[in-house]
Amino acid sequence: MLSNATSTDGSIDASEKEDKEKKMTDRELYTPGPASGAQIRKDGENWTLILVREMRHSPEKVWQALTDPAHLREWAPFEADGSLDTVGTTVKLSTVGAPTPHITETIVTRADAPKVLEYNWGDHDMRWELEACGGRTRLTLWTNIGRRFISMGAAGWHICFDVLDRLLNGTPIGRIAGGEAMKFGGWQRLNAEYAKQFGMETPNWPPRAAEKS
Repeated sequence: MLSNATSTDGSIDASEKEDKEKKMTDRELYTPGPASGAQIRKDGENWTLILVREMRHSPEKVWQALTDPAHLREWAPFEADGSLDTVGTTVKLSTVGAPTPHITETIVTRADAPKVLEYNWGDHDMRWELEACGGRTRLTLWTNIGRRFISMGAAGWHICFDVLDRLLNGTPIGRIAGGEAMKFGGWQRLNAEYAKQFGMETPNWPPRAAEKS
């Protein structure tokens, strides 16, 4: 098999082109489902966004997608310059689609594979919980968030989880995050749906003050 692959460069190029075209077509056809699986908790002035998603794969496979830089590059709103699967590891996280380059250093504070992962992404505390459910995984994200960003954050992570699910299923559509996600009609709808679900006004983005400046 290897000898055939190495001697048919044209076939490889054609195959890669077909895969790329299929990925783009699947991406164009992608429409997120309704707002679901999210809740918020308030402790004084601090807000926590909790998102739950059932993944059709084992905790081990989901864990790899949460920690491996190559996997994160396909779905997460940030890129990592190293693996997040070991406690004490220092990793640089680069936010995707930020107006100006935004790179923060994080230290993995907990990595109980394949059950619990904790680290910081900038000002956000990130706690991932993976619970095995008959060959599937119940994935829960806990993250602190500013009140005015709650519905936007829920919408953004909703789409990231959709992209992650497709990646794990072997039908990747490419990352949809940051400013690119905000231009996406599905994000706008989810932003409004989550705002309504949480009893908040739908935030405008970018803020009018920023538009005038």
